[in-house]
Amino acid sequence: MKDSVKVGIIGLGGRGSSLLEHVILTMRDVEIVAVCDLYEDRAQEGGKIVEKAGRPAPVVTQNYRDILAMPEVDAVVITTSWRDHFKIAIEAMRAGKYVGCEVGGAYSLDQCWELVRTYEETGVPCMMMENCCFGREELMVLRMVREGIFGQVVHCSGGYRHDLREEIAYGKENRHYRLENYLRRNCENYPTHELGPIAKILDINRGNQMLSLVSMSSKAAGLKEYIRTVKGEQDPLASAEFAQGDIVTTMIRCARGETILLTLDTTLPRPYSRGFHVQGTKAMFEEDNLSLYIDSPENQKLHFEWKGQWGNVEQYRDQYEHPVWQSFLREDDPKVGHGGMDWLEFRAFFDSVKNETEVPVDVYDMAAWSCISVLSEQSIAMGSQPVAIPDFTQGKWITREPQADWTYTTSK
Repeated sequence: MKDSVKVGIIGLGGRGSSLLEHVILTMRDVEIVAVCDLYEDRAQEGGKIVEKAGRPAPVVTQNYRDILAMPEVDAVVITTSWRDHFKIAIEAMRAGKYVGCEVGGAYSLDQCWELVRTYEETGVPCMMMENCCFGREELMVLRMVREGIFGQVVHCSGGYRHDLREEIAYGKENRHYRLENYLRRNCENYPTHELGPIAKILDINRGNQMLSLVSMSSKAAGLKEYIRTVKGEQDPLASAEFAQGDIVTTMIRCARGETILLTLDTTLPRPYSRGFHVQGTKAMFEEDNLSLYIDSPENQKLHFEWKGQWGNVEQYRDQYEHPVWQSFLREDDPKVGHGGMDWLEFRAFFDSVKNETEVPVDVYDMAAWSCISVLSEQSIAMGSQPVAIPDFTQGKWITREPQADWTYTTSK
């Protein structure tokens, strides 16, 4: 076991710099030895963030391959634009570096397959940094499912429901990659926040798999109206035709018979929600109103009397809080990054590097969840025709063992 981990950060936009300053640098056993961004000002600012935290000055570069060539680097954290995630992750694995890669949809099935094959050839782990797999509600429901409280899970749904109009509309000014995606692509472009926790609950890649999907897109109206209202008719984007529909709905069928419903909703006015919903033969969870319905004669009586059971999750906390969160809430560790999710996922990743063990969200997960963007794009383009989802495990899902029960597991 290593005493510390030497890390290079690749990508220092809003997400990368925030993670570096507020999450990664809170961990004393993580040494930031190099930082990188295509833009010189961002790269230099990343170096300053490390020094302001009282750490040794890191190597600062605009070329990520400089970091991959550093023999002392144990792991890299990739927080670049979506387009570059797979390319850099593949090169990093070939360089022998553990990979922690931020989320986003894939652009082709070929890159998903190359990611998997690179892992199988090199044996170097790559973790998709899907923080929602470490969410408090998500892990509590996962524990309850494992303990049989939900009976057989039949259907799950979730969404990325986040008003991103300002971020996209000012993408050119802020050098943000989302703008070009919304101009050129129409797909479920950010599927993993909702799909990741659902995939863990449904044992995807470990006893179950996703078989096919159908996607449908609404028209694109929200961004244009927002831009005309906020930036004015003279703004070049006011006359742009955005490819990305305001609402994209994707239905997925699984090998064991479950269904999954995903919703992308990012260009209309709304409050934030992931809409995490799990429904089984004995119980139901609904994130938007923090409600848990467990089947019982008493609850059936309340149902027929039109009396609600909404907003009652807290009464089940003591009984079903996931051990990861039980431990986390007891410790003095900083509760940083989306209420603690970011801290937990990075702690899990760095502990995997220190112990030279597998990661809790692996390349098969990354490929299966990320490919939904590509396949939804195809389905929409073909008039919402069904599209097959590849089996990136090539049959291993049938007999793959559940993940080991360790401190930060997301499967038990």
